[in-house]
Amino acid sequence: MTDYFGNDRFASLLGLELLEISPGRVRIRMPITGNHMNGFGIVHGGAIFSLADTAFAQAVNGGEQRGVALEVSISFIRPGKTGALTAEAVEVTRNRRIGIYEVRVSDEEGALLALFKGTAYFKGG
Repeated sequence: MTDYFGNDRFASLLGLELLEISPGRVRIRMPITGNHMNGFGIVHGGAIFSLADTAFAQAVNGGEQRGVALEVSISFIRPGKTGALTAEAVEVTRNRRIGIYEVRVSDEEGALLALFKGTAYFKGG
């Protein structure tokens, strides 16, 4: 497996923790600190996006092939406040060159905060 997460310095800066990885599935945790908050006192959308995008990238690059994002989108459902957030990325479908992934970001109570969809292009070996 490619050590994408271990080489991701931005993930380290955000305090992200890899919880679980298996083919086509990844779980990552982000403990919330004051640095993750926006001016309204809720978790910054950019922090939530970064958590989801990192889970997507690890799911895409968890095997031998290297992949890059072609398109991503996120829907914010409710605000994050305190504690920790978890992102779970799941491979929905994949062929030789294209993969589609869904990432669900939840709070500690399991409430869905955001839904992220990503399409990846696999460059090969």
